[in-house]
Amino acid sequence: MKYVIIGNSAAAIGCIEGIRSVDSEGSITVISKETQHTYSRPLISYLLLGKTDLERMKYRPNSFYEDKNCKVMFGTTVKKILPNEKEMLLDNGESVKYDKLLVATGSNPFVPPIEGVSSAKSVHTFMSLDDALALKKDLTSESRVIILGGGLIGLKCAEGILNSVKKITVIDMADRILPSILDSEGSSIIQKHLENKGVEFLLGNSITKIDGQKALLKSGEEIEFDNLVIAVGVRANTSLVSEAGGKVNRGIYTDLYCCTDLPDVFAAGDCSESYDITIEQVRVLALLPNAYMQGEVAGINMAGGKTLYDHAIPMNAIGFFGLHIISAGSYEGECYTDVKGNNYKKLFYKDNRLMGYILIGDVARAGIYTSLIREKTPLDSIDFELIKDKPQLMAFTQKDRAALLIKEALH
Repeated sequence: MKYVIIGNSAAAIGCIEGIRSVDSEGSITVISKETQHTYSRPLISYLLLGKTDLERMKYRPNSFYEDKNCKVMFGTTVKKILPNEKEMLLDNGESVKYDKLLVATGSNPFVPPIEGVSSAKSVHTFMSLDDALALKKDLTSESRVIILGGGLIGLKCAEGILNSVKKITVIDMADRILPSILDSEGSSIIQKHLENKGVEFLLGNSITKIDGQKALLKSGEEIEFDNLVIAVGVRANTSLVSEAGGKVNRGIYTDLYCCTDLPDVFAAGDCSESYDITIEQVRVLALLPNAYMQGEVAGINMAGGKTLYDHAIPMNAIGFFGLHIISAGSYEGECYTDVKGNNYKKLFYKDNRLMGYILIGDVARAGIYTSLIREKTPLDSIDFELIKDKPQLMAFTQKDRAALLIKEALH
């Protein structure tokens, strides 16, 4: 069996390990447009911050590809998939045949059209290790940096470079930061925390024009800068599948076995869609844990196993200068809120189920809340009043406690 994987991040690694859990003999070829060993993308800000290095950023040990008997084609891009021939055309003129294919092409930063942006000397995105290293090369202690985008990527960039530059200004059209994962109260806590560290925010604003090293804003303000980082969002890389005739929505369509509607072509990770069990809808969930699990399910099924990817939920675990955030699920229904300084907890529940949560500061035992969401645990079967205040196993029946402990040990 010839397995081919396009991509080399979390979904690809999950796929390799899924394949090898079933098939120890088939050939695996990984095609990666990047030149580095697999690495953890969430750590690139910590590299710039000096809290990690290139070696510790690796998502798997140096021996991983050899241990799993994989061939890796670094610095290579797939130009076209020919599903009828089960063949791919590469940018170096070669072609590669496959029996089973995983598309794990991830996403690309969305760069909005900004008048005059080409006149600026230093414009960057912040999605990959190469992006981060290129930005680092351009920065000096006197750099005035504009980060366009107050989401996860933009704020992690701010954290990574703050101590290396003179000034950071974050500009976003939204009226609050991190709008995709936090409510207004939670956003306010994180914004104040970052402002206390020296980050400036201009919210409800946007850049209308770049004139050399000057940004003209919708508000009429003008800001001089040395470096511009564009971090306004990402778009799933779906073109290979769509051009091959596969179904694509916001992401690549897959069924619960992670298979596309092209024969023997699977997809996983940020380029594909998942079934979000909290809202019972299909959507893109661009999150590392989901990417790995989806890739693992795809690999098992590619190798002849049969398992479903039917437990996806949106979940984020992130921190800024020591203040941690974990959020999961959907923010629907009634709310339980507890605020003590920078410690913020909000639980969302309806129809006898926990739907989602936001934790800032004290994030201990968040896994219990996550398990309640994933398992759709009826709240009347546990001591939910106890869980609201202090998530602990004693709120569960003895049978459920045992099951949770086993899951925790396995993960």
